[in-house]
Amino acid sequence: MATFLYKLGRLSFRRRHFVALIWVALLTLAGVGAASAPTAASSSFSIPGTEAQRAFDLLEKRAPEASADGASARVVFKAPDGEKVTDPENKAAISRTVAALGSGSDQVARAADPFASRTVSKDGTTAYASVTYKVTSMELTDDSRDALEKTTDDARTGGMTVEVGGDALQAMPHTGATEIIGIAVAAVVLVITFGSLVAAGLPLLTALVGVGIGVSSITALADALDLGTTTSTLAMMIGLAVGIDYALFIVSRYRAELAEGRDREDAAGRAVGTAGSAVVFAGLTVVIALVGLAVVNIPMLTKMGFAAAGTVAVAVLIALTMIPALLGYAGRKVKPTGEKGRLFGGGREKAAPAPAQAASAQAASAGTASAQAAPTAVPARATSSQAAPAKANLGTRWARFVVRRPVAVLLLGVLGLGAAAVPVAQLELGLPDDGAQPASTTQRKAYDLIADGFGPGYNGPLMVVTDLKGADDGKAAAADVRKRISGLDDVLAVAPPQPNKAGDTAIISVVPSSKPSSTATEDLVHAIRDEAGAIRADSGADVMVTGSTAMNIDVSQKLNDALLPYLALVVGLAFLLLIVVFRSVLVPLKAALGFLLSVLAALGAVVAVFQWGWLGSLFGVEQTGPIMSMMPIFMVGVVFGLAMDYEVFLVTRMREAYVHGESPHEAIVTGFRHGARVVTAAAVIMIAVFAGFIGSSEQMVKMIGFGLAIAVFFDAFVVRMAIVPAVLALLGRRAWSLPRWLDRALPNVDVEGEGLKDMAGTASGTDGKRRVPTGV
Repeated sequence: MATFLYKLGRLSFRRRHFVALIWVALLTLAGVGAASAPTAASSSFSIPGTEAQRAFDLLEKRAPEASADGASARVVFKAPDGEKVTDPENKAAISRTVAALGSGSDQVARAADPFASRTVSKDGTTAYASVTYKVTSMELTDDSRDALEKTTDDARTGGMTVEVGGDALQAMPHTGATEIIGIAVAAVVLVITFGSLVAAGLPLLTALVGVGIGVSSITALADALDLGTTTSTLAMMIGLAVGIDYALFIVSRYRAELAEGRDREDAAGRAVGTAGSAVVFAGLTVVIALVGLAVVNIPMLTKMGFAAAGTVAVAVLIALTMIPALLGYAGRKVKPTGEKGRLFGGGREKAAPAPAQAASAQAASAGTASAQAAPTAVPARATSSQAAPAKANLGTRWARFVVRRPVAVLLLGVLGLGAAAVPVAQLELGLPDDGAQPASTTQRKAYDLIADGFGPGYNGPLMVVTDLKGADDGKAAAADVRKRISGLDDVLAVAPPQPNKAGDTAIISVVPSSKPSSTATEDLVHAIRDEAGAIRADSGADVMVTGSTAMNIDVSQKLNDALLPYLALVVGLAFLLLIVVFRSVLVPLKAALGFLLSVLAALGAVVAVFQWGWLGSLFGVEQTGPIMSMMPIFMVGVVFGLAMDYEVFLVTRMREAYVHGESPHEAIVTGFRHGARVVTAAAVIMIAVFAGFIGSSEQMVKMIGFGLAIAVFFDAFVVRMAIVPAVLALLGRRAWSLPRWLDRALPNVDVEGEGLKDMAGTASGTDGKRRVPTGV
């Protein structure tokens, strides 16, 4: 592979005009396709295989007029102090508002008057109107949301307190500002890393091109493939992350090759042949993690995973072709490693003895025979490096310390992450409701008003769907269901059955005594479902529990059940892939175990902050509660891909040094000398990108940003920078051993670039000697 990528890198360098034209054409084509494609509607959210989804499907078939799975809004009215909502003036204002809500959008199915539906509190100070929509919250248009907000704003002018809850206002949060912050931080880190604006600009430019092509392609195909408006969210975040990372590693390796005295075309080829090989396999691990989300069997999550995987594939191709092409355009503006640009105080390179003059001097001092044996061309930088060895950088000094004290570093790292992972034992998963919203939002205010006026369970009533087709007496069976549910624990109220037109299906609304996200409400859902078996045996009626609360419970359970299969699939396939890359069993095993340790530690930190409230005020956590059920599987998918990036880039450099003759300990130091600075820069960029989401007002977004940022920190700086070299130092040569039968069975992908030794003649002519670096 290294040989093929070497040739690809040199070809892209030489044919840079053609390569650049291809990528510009693809970006233009994707942009035109996105601009001309019909606007895609938000795809409906469905959870195949769950009871809640089966109940929704049954109602859609038998009682479509109920709009059971449609978006809903609860407009809560609270009378001014000393007044009641039943006062004539307040009652008339509420009725006008309800009428305006019903006619405000074509997507509204109905708006229930609180006085007709008897949703007025016992003290008469609070009432709420239920608005049901014909479509789900994800399919609700901005016009419908605007009409809802405008109507409620007009209602506040009469002096009453009016707030809106429900999922109708749950729009996808906009993340444009955080993306800009992440790009700005990335630019600063890249400039510091490379010491040059040009070199720093290349990863940013190519990452933006890759994300532009990926997101535009998703937009262009959204309507045809029913991708929905949220599909590109993950693709944009991951595409930007890996796009910067992959370009960063190739540009860094290109500068290192220049510093060794190679000409620019050869340096570009070798950078793609070595670092590019690592990019390919790192990209494959990310693609495996994203495509593996299909195991969860949630269509929206599957589409997001495939779309993001496609964007990652584009980022890999851009890194292998567009980066060497742009390096050809940059010429001498991209300096070798160790040289600074003018921005950082570097200027014109100091004059060095000409190679021919150096050779002549050697010949004069050593005699004619020595002169004939001496090289005819000695790179200027090689001469200076021989005279004065390069000063050890921070990565080199740290690696030498770890090699000297591997046991202490390993124990400290494992015990530290283990301590951080302790809170995972108390992990409670769920989907946050409006009670987790910031106190300043109208959703949270409506939630609190309903809880105070009616009881917390009114914020998440359960919908019990009774299939009466198998019952001899449908009405009697429905009445029996209501009676049985009324006798269960944690039931506050049970409404009379509401049959459909055919009389073969009935809907029973059940109000729990506890709030929607509580374990007591979850227990009630399971209790009703347990009772369904006895009801079916006695009357022939089939009972299913649905509604937003039950759907959240089913989603959480489905995600929990899919976590272990997903983890086994992703880690297992990546383990096999890394065996091929490193030609070792112990190194991939160590990589997988280290990743699991960092994810557990990150989840522990999430539990401590968002469930227990530790340092909650520092991160703007206003309300503690269960951890979003999607967090574990989301963190496994995203963090695993990024973690394997750092593993591949850092450890392949170590293996490269080992294969080329260095001892195991020397190889560790060499890997850190060349890779630690770049991996650190990549990790800092990722942490900054994810940490930008912590400032979001949305609790779920805040949680995702914190979890991913702390996970990258743990994995990059504790696992990859400390535990990995410590384990390799303890294993010694055993780390790179492979059973002979397995060695013969595995393909040789040559990530280390061993095959590039045969390409020396290609770079410098038939004599195989390197040429002095030249411009373009």
